Amino acid sequence: MTYREAVEAGTKLLESAGVADSGLDAWYLLQMVCRIERSYYYVHGDEEISEDEMREYEIAIRKRAERIPLQYIVGEQEFMGLKFKVNPNVLIPRQDTETLVEEALKVLQPDMEVLDLCTGSGCILISLMKNVPNLKGTGCDVSKAALLVAKENAKMHELAAEWVRSDLYDNLTERYDMIVSNPPYICTEELPRLMPEIRDFEPVEALDGHEDGLFFYRRIIGQAQEHLKPHGYLYLEIGYDQGRAVSAMMREAGFTEVEIIKDLAKNDRVVKGKGKYDV
Repeated sequence: MTYREAVEAGTKLLESAGVADSGLDAWYLLQMVCRIERSYYYVHGDEEISEDEMREYEIAIRKRAERIPLQYIVGEQEFMGLKFKVNPNVLIPRQDTETLVEEALKVLQPDMEVLDLCTGSGCILISLMKNVPNLKGTGCDVSKAALLVAKENAKMHELAAEWVRSDLYDNLTERYDMIVSNPPYICTEELPRLMPEIRDFEPVEALDGHEDGLFFYRRIIGQAQEHLKPHGYLYLEIGYDQGRAVSAMMREAGFTEVEIIKDLAKNDRVVKGKGKYDV
């Protein structure tokens, strides 16, 4: 079977399994298995694929047909122009979250200290540290397995961040210039209605925002002033319908300059605010 025939066969199988972007996924899996670039594929698409590669490709296609996310099969995902290792212990970084990073970069300065709550793969904190010289970063997560992934990613990007296993602020005593977080924010009753790739394979503890999706925002905002320096910043990713509720919480907690930021799809995506002067 040729490279082109393998992709065509993979595409048909993924289409029958209801996989979106089946042709693109079939190509990415071939690229992973055969270690070829698209330019090579265009010129040499009629070359025969080896038997070993074909067996490996068929295994990868079957995994994707089972709706295992492509990123978990490949083992990485791009975010803010950087590659991050991912596995089922962490959420897959998404473009929506880049809005949070881009907003934070507008105010961060060299030598500031940043805390990333619910850090997961570490993609938010690492992206900030790669873009701001001498930024001091701390990432925390309740999941030991997630922190191992974050540490791997920091090592890959040659960054020295501090990683703390903690249920939000429980094991943290320092104050920071900024707190950022993409916490679990999906209502529990909505979880069964998520697409299979998310519902069945991404870590539920990183998705479940409890009854109304706002459980973690109450905890983060309620204690944020105790962990921020004077005039420190709090930047939170939110669900598309949570802007009004989360911004109200921040104002009630004494934050000023509270603002809701939209993502590229024009959905509410980030709520940001500035802490008290005297803490």
